Amino acid sequence: MANDQNKELMEKIVTLSRNRGFIFPGSEIYGGLQNSWDYGPLGTSLLRNIRESWWKFFVESRPDMVGLESTVIMNPKIWEASGHLENFTDPLVEDKVTHVRYRADHILEDKGIDPSGMSLEEMGQKIKETGIKSPEGNELTEPRQFNLMFKTYIGPTEEKTAAAYLRPELAQGMFVDFPEILRVTRKRLPFGIAQTGKVFRNEITTGNFIFRLKEFNLMEFEYFVRPEEWERHFEFWLGEMKRWMKAIGLRDEDLRFREVPEGERAHYSKRTVDVEYNFPFGVKELQAIAYRSDFDLRNHAEKSGADMSYADPKTGEKFVPHAIEPTFGIDRAALAVICSAYHEEEARTASGETELRTVLRLPKDLAPFKAAVLPLSAKEELSSIAKEVASELRQHFAVDYDETQSIGKRYRRQDEIGTPYCVTIDFDTLNDHAVTVRDRDTMQQERVGISELRGYLEEKLK
Repeated sequence: MANDQNKELMEKIVTLSRNRGFIFPGSEIYGGLQNSWDYGPLGTSLLRNIRESWWKFFVESRPDMVGLESTVIMNPKIWEASGHLENFTDPLVEDKVTHVRYRADHILEDKGIDPSGMSLEEMGQKIKETGIKSPEGNELTEPRQFNLMFKTYIGPTEEKTAAAYLRPELAQGMFVDFPEILRVTRKRLPFGIAQTGKVFRNEITTGNFIFRLKEFNLMEFEYFVRPEEWERHFEFWLGEMKRWMKAIGLRDEDLRFREVPEGERAHYSKRTVDVEYNFPFGVKELQAIAYRSDFDLRNHAEKSGADMSYADPKTGEKFVPHAIEPTFGIDRAALAVICSAYHEEEARTASGETELRTVLRLPKDLAPFKAAVLPLSAKEELSSIAKEVASELRQHFAVDYDETQSIGKRYRRQDEIGTPYCVTIDFDTLNDHAVTVRDRDTMQQERVGISELRGYLEEKLK
């Protein structure tokens, strides 16, 4: 029963996201593309607001953080030095008839078998022992490791020497630019380099809306520390991650913190903690923090010949710093925010009847619109005032304007997209020069003078 309810909840969230302009299927008029989703007008705003919240919290508010925008396509030698060409792989099996590939660990999970800690051979043996077939009912090949990086070519011909890759993570740009950033900023340890942007992984996806994508958005930073101080900084940043998750509306009871065992960690990691979220489709990874030691800087120094060390300006001591890496998926954060904000409750209509109200209780700073201006009637005498009010407020924060259908239906639309406040211009406005402000969460209404409206809303939105 619980699984059916969770499935129904997820379907409602996907439907609302599509119908209200948060997220659309990508390339839909041509039949779509597996796990390809486009962010609509409201989704674009939500994503931007999450990114800005993260940047302000982790970068702008701190004196020890700087930003970077590195390129998507970098010298392919970078991926050789970082170990991605050799180690950035997933275990896949192939349908012997259709030749469609599937994640071996996901095939096992779907049958209730935990693949954690299993080697490639052990996964293959377990698939044989249990007689697991492909979704089409065909036999599967032995699991093999496949590299997840998207390969492309630089130049007019597809020559081997011109091969390049779309970045599968943001980290390497921060590592290879470390000497330059150190030179121009003159930062002293500890300090961090942060960036946000697109990354690409040719993963075999398993649905669940925008949870797992081939092209997705990351926010992450490398925090460089003295080798002997890494544990203290690791715990500090894990605590800061918890604070930010609370700030974007995620509840403590929906979060899990999983210490990743050695056999499951990425090749560069000495310690990893996965932050998992209780999505309607199960507890899945949301964010992570890894201790990368000096793996990356040391390897780039060896392969490139560049000096990747840090010299203490006080003692003259020279050493290669170690890195703590908190990583945040913007898409998964957006999905968790929507899931956490989604509520259904009974509400009374103006006529006294009871109906089901769907509301997104988004944190105010993440809401696509901070207020909606709604003239009670589309008549010119009200709409002209309403448009003036909307135009003035729009200079200070995002405002929607809507004059179609009944006021009740317009309230419900704004509830569904998470707008904190609705401003109604009615016929009394013509005489008292005031408007009615309705609160999304309490549905309480308050009369506010037009001349005081901006200050009133700005105070409420703090």
